[in-house]
Amino acid sequence: MKFSLKNKTAVITGGGSGIGKSISETFAEMGATVHILDMNAEAAAQTVSEITLQQNAAFFHQCDVSKYKSVEKVIHDILTTQSDIDILINNAGIAFVGNIEQTPEEDLDRLYSVNIKGVYNCIKALIPHFKEKKKGVIVNMASIAASLGLADRFAYSMTKGAVLTMTYSVAKDYLAYNIRCNSISPARIHTPFVDGFIAKNYPGKEKEMFDNLSKTQPIGRMGMPQEVANLALYLCSDEASFLTGTDFPIDGGFIKLNG
Repeated sequence: MKFSLKNKTAVITGGGSGIGKSISETFAEMGATVHILDMNAEAAAQTVSEITLQQNAAFFHQCDVSKYKSVEKVIHDILTTQSDIDILINNAGIAFVGNIEQTPEEDLDRLYSVNIKGVYNCIKALIPHFKEKKKGVIVNMASIAASLGLADRFAYSMTKGAVLTMTYSVAKDYLAYNIRCNSISPARIHTPFVDGFIAKNYPGKEKEMFDNLSKTQPIGRMGMPQEVANLALYLCSDEASFLTGTDFPIDGGFIKLNG
């Protein structure tokens, strides 16, 4: 079966909701043992419950990816019980709306700690294991904001630009160890975060704003988390063994066709 992840183990950060949840469910469905690292225990536990109901293997680890010791402990615990990890999905991330003048220092630090340092921590914790077995796959969640200017997304764009260049650097540095590292750059994806953002900022105008945001994608709609999960599945499968050091936009034509 193409794109099978049978007998593989995947670590997925932020796997309790949105894109991370779809990736977790898809990978489990395709045979992987899934380990979700998330701060939201309730959401992650629910995702694990839904996966195990389908008789697939999934586990939840409450983990603050911005703290290296926290990540290191979880990775150690997984390797102690599982003995192997094959895939790392750096999906956990937070957002902020505002230009540089509207970005307080504490919010800049908060985004750095999760979106940049979180990716660094997870890769750093797993690289020795991947090097030892001379194999591993890393997929980092970047954004179209890493490749072009978006209004009022200063801090977010900064962090996703760093994710993109970390991807290139890791891919280059570990070619000799057969460690593949790619990134995915989504445009607007319809997740609970989007619904919450609209409800909070545009009460009473939810449908109008949803339609307006959908139309900013040239294809005429937002992407779905499952579509991102399908791309992540391909990049982590053996069928993608020739791919490394590349960013994959999934954007409904946003980068090339907008404007």
